[in-house]
Amino acid sequence: MLKPVALGLLLALGSTLANAQTASSPSAIHYSANDTVEPETVARVLSQPSAPLTRSIRLIVDAPAATTAAAAHAPAVAVRVAPPMQNTFSLPVQFAFDSATILPAARRQLDAVAGGIKLLPETQKVVLEGHTDATGGEAYNLSLSQRRAATVKEYLVEVHGIDAQRLLDRGLGKQQPIEGLDPFSRENRRVQFRGG
Repeated sequence: MLKPVALGLLLALGSTLANAQTASSPSAIHYSANDTVEPETVARVLSQPSAPLTRSIRLIVDAPAATTAAAAHAPAVAVRVAPPMQNTFSLPVQFAFDSATILPAARRQLDAVAGGIKLLPETQKVVLEGHTDATGGEAYNLSLSQRRAATVKEYLVEVHGIDAQRLLDRGLGKQQPIEGLDPFSRENRRVQFRGG
């Protein structure tokens, strides 16, 4: 049984490390409109396992005694925080203003995404998430982001013959701007792809 001091130290250390890991972890790879997207990179990113939902803490009972008075009676603690698995990337898919019509400039990157999805096992699903910037109302942006994700799905199905059952589309509106960017920044107008 852990003594109260040891348990308190363990909980504080685990919480601190888990919070630091969460704050510094990138959630996605973000391509710009001029970046070249390689199908092999798409396949590699989407085939990564999903990010772990929990952090692990392991007690090492046989470790040498700690040097501080408070920790002298506690077992040594090793905290292991699993690195995030990055299986998500986003594209700034260009649409006509206030619409879900894909502009020709976006097709080159989407064609590469289609090539990458075709390299994955046929049973693997891919989630398409539409995002907007913070301009406009919440309900409007949610609807627009859903239509745009659905349009990208339709493009991948109709132009590239990808099975529609493999593609799960959803809109997230303006709720998840890219970390560190102004929510009104145009880079937030994107479609994210995640291995499902």
